[in-house]
Amino acid sequence: MKTRLSRQAVEFLKVISSSGQIGGQVGDPWLRRGLRLTGRVMLALWLAIALSGCSRLRPKPPAQYVYVTAKQTFLRDRVAAVSNRTGAVENGDKLEVLERGRRFIRVKTAKGEQGWIDEKAVATQEIFDQFEALKKQHQNDPAVASGVVRDDVYMHVSPGRATERLFRLAEGEKLKLLRRATLPKPLPPGQRPPKPPAPEQAAATKPASGEAKQAQVASAEPAPPVMEDWWLVRDSKGDTGWLYSRMMDVDVPDAITRYSEGQRIVGAYVLTTVNDPEAPQDDKNVPVYVTVLSPFKAGLPYDFDQVRVFTWNVKKHRYETGYRERNIEGYLPVEIKMAADPYGKSPVSMAEAPMFSYRVLSADSPVVVPDPVNGAVVPGKTNLKTYRLEGNLLRRVLEPGTTAPIDAHPEPVAKKKKSEPKTKRR
Repeated sequence: MKTRLSRQAVEFLKVISSSGQIGGQVGDPWLRRGLRLTGRVMLALWLAIALSGCSRLRPKPPAQYVYVTAKQTFLRDRVAAVSNRTGAVENGDKLEVLERGRRFIRVKTAKGEQGWIDEKAVATQEIFDQFEALKKQHQNDPAVASGVVRDDVYMHVSPGRATERLFRLAEGEKLKLLRRATLPKPLPPGQRPPKPPAPEQAAATKPASGEAKQAQVASAEPAPPVMEDWWLVRDSKGDTGWLYSRMMDVDVPDAITRYSEGQRIVGAYVLTTVNDPEAPQDDKNVPVYVTVLSPFKAGLPYDFDQVRVFTWNVKKHRYETGYRERNIEGYLPVEIKMAADPYGKSPVSMAEAPMFSYRVLSADSPVVVPDPVNGAVVPGKTNLKTYRLEGNLLRRVLEPGTTAPIDAHPEPVAKKKKSEPKTKRR
C-alpha cells in the first residue's frame, strides 16, 4: 500500500534520524544508547499511527439485512439450550446482520438490541426486494372487490404454496382484491398423479351403443387436476402479495348474504341508495347492490357466471331481485358510475343515473385456459354489457340500430321446442 507522507511526517523522520546521528556523536555510551532507543520508539509510534489511518480509509463492507417472517419471536444472548432474551421482534421488522452461524444469525434491531435468531424465522433482502417490486408494479391497480382474512395467513410473492413468503396477515385484516390466478393443487408428498388406463385395457370391452362408447372414452381419459385459486391482494398497510383464496372471504353485507342461494358472492358493489324512513335498520339510506356470483369451485376460466341486482322495495321494506343474468362467463372488474344515456334523447335519458358495466366472454372467442405457469386467467374477445337504473327499473344501454352480441355460456343452452298446434275437437 502506497502512502503519501505529509510535510510534518517528513520533518518528524528528519528529527528521528538526526537524533540517531546525535546519539552516534555523543561520547557517553549510555546517553548514545538512550538517544537511539528513543528514536526507534518514536519511529514505531509514528508507523502505528500511519497504519491505523490507512485502515480507516478502507471502505466498510455494505451492511446486510434480514426481515422477520415469524408472527413474533425473541432474540437470545447465545445459541444454547439455556439462554436469555435480549429483545423481541415482530413480523416485517428489519434487522441488521452482525454475524452468521450454522443455523442462527446474530442481528441488531432498530432499537439497538442485539441477539441471535433462527434463520428460518427471517427472509433475505432479495425476498423483500421482490415484494417491494410487486407492490410498485401493482400500486395503481384498481380493486375489483374487498375481502376479509379468515385466519392468520402469509402473503406470497407469487401464487403457489411453495413460493417465498414474508408478510403475515392477522385474522380480520381488510383486503383489496386486485386479480385472480388458478393453479393445480400440489399433490401430497410421495403421491403420484394417477396414470391413464392402458390402450389394451380400454379396448378389451367394446360397447354396443354410442352412449356406452362415449362413457368408455370419458373413463379412459385421466381425471383433471384439482385446482386452487389465489388472489393478488393489498392490505391496510399497502403491502401487496398473493393469498390463498380459502383463507379469506369476500366482504359482503349480511343483508344480502342470505340471498346467495348456494352461490359464492365474488363481489358486491353499491349502485345507489334509497331513502326509506320506515326501514328496519338504523341507516335509512338503504344501498342498492350489484352482485356477481360464481359456484363454489376453484379453477374456473371465468370470475363469475351470474349477475344479480338487489333493489329495495320501499312499500315492503325489503330487498328484491331487480335484475338477474345467469349462465355467462364474466370477468372482473365491475364498473359503477353516474352518467347519462349516451344514446338517449328523452329528458329522462339525458339526466344522470346510476349505471354499471361488466364484460363477458364472446361466443366466437376461444375457450379460456389458465396459464399453467402463473395461473393468470386472460380472456380473449369479450362483450361489454352496460345497464342503467331508472327509478326502480333496469334498462340495457345499447346503441340504436345495433343488435346485442352473442355471449358464451359455460352450460349449454337448451333449445326450446316448438309447441305443436292444438287440434280442434269435433
